[in-house]
Amino acid sequence: MLLCAIRYYRVKKGLRPHIPSESPNVIFATPTKLVSESNAAVEYMGANKVPDLQRIFQASDEIPVHLKRGVPDRLLYRTTMALTVGGALYCLVALYIAAQPKNK
Repeated sequence: MLLCAIRYYRVKKGLRPHIPSESPNVIFATPTKLVSESNAAVEYMGANKVPDLQRIFQASDEIPVHLKRGVPDRLLYRTTMALTVGGALYCLVALYIAAQPKNK
């Protein structure tokens, strides 16, 4: 009964199910050639960075993983820590102010 009501409502409001005739474009990692045009391997626009990143992150040099890529990682880490500590202090100050009685 419910399905009949939903179908009736869709038809009455003009909400008929639309099935696209073509498949949608791939958003991420769009190949330069269609799979049907190329052989088994698909060529992508970008270079493969995985081996370089594996070499960097798997090196045993006593550096934490979140700081392995140098200055950008240190800046991001320190900014995140500063915002976290600042936010925690701001919350404590706001709680302290909220706990004070009102003066009339």
